Amino acid sequence: TAMKKAIECGVNFIDTADVYGLGHSERLVIQAIREHRNNIVLSTKGGLIGHHYDPSGEPVYNTAEKVIAVFETSLLRLETDYIDVYFCHIWWDKQEETEAFLRAFEILKRDGKVRAVGVSTHDIQYIKHFNKNNEIDVVQLDYNILNRKPENDILPYLQENNLGAVIRGPLKMGILTGKFTNKTTFLDGDLRKEWPKEKWFQEDLQKVEKLRLLSNENQTLGQLALRYVLTHPAVSVAIPGAKTEKQAKENADSSIRPILTDEELAHIQSI
Repeated sequence: TAMKKAIECGVNFIDTADVYGLGHSERLVIQAIREHRNNIVLSTKGGLIGHHYDPSGEPVYNTAEKVIAVFETSLLRLETDYIDVYFCHIWWDKQEETEAFLRAFEILKRDGKVRAVGVSTHDIQYIKHFNKNNEIDVVQLDYNILNRKPENDILPYLQENNLGAVIRGPLKMGILTGKFTNKTTFLDGDLRKEWPKEKWFQEDLQKVEKLRLLSNENQTLGQLALRYVLTHPAVSVAIPGAKTEKQAKENADSSIRPILTDEELAHIQSI
């Protein structure tokens, strides 16, 4: 219902991946967007199934055929004959896999099954390798008020090379909504379970407290965080998560909030 509410509020970019729930997420996405498919920019990712998030392992997707096979499986789950944006989800650089994805991208674009291609990573050298022959269109990266490092390397590169930027983690998994405190606990099985014990988490909470000065009845903290990333000229779209209809509407409404003032930007950058 959160996804349907987002679409109702004007959201038209939906991102998923084959590894999310091992295909379950892609099946849920099509249930939500089926009636709106022609108006939705649908994005999915491939390359992590079989890797178990292990950069030190042997290459798994070392031929274009293997990449195309997992892509076709995503097509079946998403009940569509094309994907608007397809990302390599492997965030580390292995020559064989990078080359296999590039070859697969070429074939899938030629056959009209993909409109735009890219890589999901935070590694600028990997992005440059992927794009050495100007073969990609877009990069998905983590960027938010609490992680501004991309402003120094990745975002300027994307701007210079006319590449799109899809921003994941704009709310840093909820931290930038201001809903967590130093008394917050997470359930067993939640990947955030150990966060309260981490020094970085406590430091981030302190930074969020300083940001509260900028929130008001017309702008929640989460909307402020989304406006911040969307204000950057290199950014094409941000993809915050939402579990409820209320969260989905709040996220969507951030797109119609005024752009941040110079004073607001200066306050954020001082934190």
